Amino acid sequence: MTLKKKKMSWRSFVPSCGKNETLKGKKVVDKQTSFQRISLSDLSTSTLSEDLSISLAGSNLHVFTLAELKLITQNFSSSNFLGEGGFGPVHKGFIDDKLRPGLKAQPVAVKLLDLDGLQGHREWLTEVIFLGQLRHPHLVKLIGYCCEDEHRLLVYEYMPRGSLENQLFRRYSVSLPWKMRMKIALGAAKGLAFLHEAEKPVIYRDFKASNILLDSDYTAKLSDFGLAKDGPEGDDTHVSTRVMGTHGYAAPEYIMTGHLTAASDVYSFGVLLLELLTGRKSVDKNRPHREQNLADWARPLLKDPRKLSRTMDPRLEGQYSELGAHKAAALAYQCLSHRPKLRPTMSTVVKTLEPLEDLDDIPIGPFVYTVPTESVSHKEGEAEKESKKKNGHHHQNHPLHNSHRHWMKSPKSRNVYSESTAPHQNLRHGLNSPLHHI
Repeated sequence: MTLKKKKMSWRSFVPSCGKNETLKGKKVVDKQTSFQRISLSDLSTSTLSEDLSISLAGSNLHVFTLAELKLITQNFSSSNFLGEGGFGPVHKGFIDDKLRPGLKAQPVAVKLLDLDGLQGHREWLTEVIFLGQLRHPHLVKLIGYCCEDEHRLLVYEYMPRGSLENQLFRRYSVSLPWKMRMKIALGAAKGLAFLHEAEKPVIYRDFKASNILLDSDYTAKLSDFGLAKDGPEGDDTHVSTRVMGTHGYAAPEYIMTGHLTAASDVYSFGVLLLELLTGRKSVDKNRPHREQNLADWARPLLKDPRKLSRTMDPRLEGQYSELGAHKAAALAYQCLSHRPKLRPTMSTVVKTLEPLEDLDDIPIGPFVYTVPTESVSHKEGEAEKESKKKNGHHHQNHPLHNSHRHWMKSPKSRNVYSESTAPHQNLRHGLNSPLHHI
């Protein structure tokens, strides 16, 4: 049976976004002394008829006009183009101290939403609701948004080092040293722990290397909350939802049942930890068949010290803490347990990782790490993007990373999406196909 796609306008989601009078003046969502986080489900039809900024009172978000965003990006100039993901292009901009009272001068990343399809509409709203209300050193900061006529834009802090995916796997990048890898793992773990332990818990649902952005000091921050869900409340043990996420990172029980828990994020973290240890991608179709899925291949090797040494990233050239590697491998093994209840909580993960960054039993060798400049990194990214285009591939390489999102029928998509409510259908059509991001 073929489902006909129903055409919906933005006014059916946020009717007030079409009201120009709400956006004429420069405004910021006022901060209140008491603030309780709202969720997507809290936005009833009656609430949606109000200005979105009123619904988010207390979030301190700026509501930008389209004219302002054109100004700071030089009319979305190609010279400011950072990249393009499945939901639209991203441009670098610069906010000076004259644009908005109380908003400091700073570089920003401006993401323009592609409005084709309901999925992008809902993602934009989910992103505003979650990142507009959640603040933490390891979450990327949403500065504001634009909701004018049919235009939907998001304004984030600019992350000059781009995504962990680019830093770890880009062909011409220098290898991340051991201590920096542990710093990134710890920062990402702290971000997840914050979400899971919030008063109103959040399940991130799309934890992966491309969604971890790095600032100039390589501090890790979680980005892209389009797939995030409020966690179970009361006596509920899980959230039932359609299976969505990224192939290679999604927890097996979530794929099979559609039951989403915080333990699903913990499994995804275990996969990321493996990527940091081995230098391998979560899914790599260029490797021998038994090694293509990283978690399936590596987990049995993690408890054997001799086998572990052979799985470590060769680009580290042996310059890593042997004790730290064993402890990180043991932690990854626990996170990847096929029994969700045996996985550690993210707060336990944080406590386990904290000492590893400072271990000093690293062999002295000839390894030299040079921090790439932003311009060099950009040139490398442009060269790789041009190479990808010649080979018929599309690659996204911009500091405010917005991952490609495709329906599962796309043969080149690594991400798993389905509108079906039957998880076994998602598994059949998505996870068993060659697969990259509501």
